[in-house]
Parts: sequence; structure tokens; C-alpha cells
Amino acid sequence: MSATVLTASALLLDMDGTLVNSDAVVERCWRRWALKHGLDPEAALKVVHGRQGYATMAVLLPDRPVEENYADNRVLLAEETADVDGVVPVGGAPAFMAAIAGLPHALVTSADSALATARMTAAALPMPAVRVTAEQVGASKPDPEGFLKGAAELGFGPADCIVFEDSEAGIAAGRAARMRVVGVGPRAAALSPDAHVEDLTQIRVETAEDGTIRLHISAA
Repeated sequence: MSATVLTASALLLDMDGTLVNSDAVVERCWRRWALKHGLDPEAALKVVHGRQGYATMAVLLPDRPVEENYADNRVLLAEETADVDGVVPVGGAPAFMAAIAGLPHALVTSADSALATARMTAAALPMPAVRVTAEQVGASKPDPEGFLKGAAELGFGPADCIVFEDSEAGIAAGRAARMRVVGVGPRAAALSPDAHVEDLTQIRVETAEDGTIRLHISAA
């Protein structure tokens, strides 16, 4: 089995679709929202992943006042936070998080703090000490702000960081931040990340004597 080895000083981790499989909740909540607004649920689901809710709404309802999107987003966040039915870890996530526990890493998610806590808890995954949630950024992915903030908080430059992402918006944000990207799961396969895995079981983490993180990525 062939393997790719990537080296970095820090890892920046998306949550939904990357560490936590929350697709069941996301689809339930967004289908309801789309139907309520007379939209095709399948079309809506093609753009929801990776973005903050208000940004998704701006794509789907471009003529609607932004204030209405923010108000709707607050309601949707509350619904998603209360619904953890079917939220599970992505394959290999528990072992992966254990392997990087002592290494520089941050959660960079479009979820707010309450939603991130609910989903990481439901998936029984440890919450990283450093995290950038929706409240801490002025622009949603695909804007690179979240990843750049995460890198800065860890004390590393973009070139020293590797992003883990599953969505088109997230991978675009990682690229805009000038970081290398490991794509996770089926959504990422067609988006030409620097490396792609079906899940986190394909990654083995090793630390060099100088603290460099070595990611051994097995072919699917």
C-alpha cells in the first residue's frame, strides 16, 4: 500500500464532515428550512456544507435582507444544537484526536461554540484547547479568516499548517489561506486537495525529534 507523507508544525481541523459526521442533523434541519421557503431541498443541500448558516441563506435567497438571514440563522443554530440524533465520530477520529493530543492543533469550524460543544460531546471527541468558532470571525468560509486566526493563535505561519476539510467552501478557505489541505470524505474527493482520505483511519501521526508533525497518509 502506497503512502503520502506530509509534514507540518500545526494542524487546523474542521469539525462537521471531518471529525464529526453530522450529516443526518444538517439534512433534517436544512430540508425543513428549504421547504419552508419554497426551495428545492436537494439544491439547498449542495451548498450548506462548510458555510455558516447566514452565508448559505445568502446564496439560496440572494435578494433577502441580511438581517433576516442572521435572524433565521439563530433559529437554525438552536435547532441544530438541540438535535444530536445520529451525530457520530468520523471513522478513525477518536484515535486521530488521541494521537495529536499533545501537538499544536486547533478546531476551525463554521459552527458556533454551543453547536461545536454539542456535536463534539455527542461524538465523544475531546474539544481542542484552541478553537475558532463562528462568533470569532467576521466572514464565513470560503473566506480564509478562520484558518488564519487559528494559525496565528497557535503561533505558526500558513506554510507551517495543514488544514483538514471535507467541503468545497472549507477547502477553498484553506487554499485562500495558502495552507495545504487534506480532504476528508466523499465531498472532498473531487476538489483536488493536496491529499485525500475516505476517513481518518488512513492517517498515522508521527512526531519528529524537532517537533515536526509527520502525517503518513495511506492510499484508499
